[in-house]
Amino acid sequence: VYSLDGLLVFGLLLVCTCAYLRKVPRLRTWLLSERRGVWGVCHKAAVIGTRLHVAVSVSCLLMAFYVLVGK
Repeated sequence: VYSLDGLLVFGLLLVCTCAYLRKVPRLRTWLLSERRGVWGVCHKAAVIGTRLHVAVSVSCLLMAFYVLVGK
């Protein structure tokens, strides 16, 4: 997370993970029901991941290509 690349990868992984956890019913009520604090960040990341799933998946593919080939 010390560079822009690392920060972008971390953000994309957070959004993708939280969006995946939102699809699991038990974890959704247990982890993502809180809208404030640390769990609120996970809730907001899950909302971003589900609403912008096409943009998030394209950016994940582009970041994977950049990390594997460009770096």
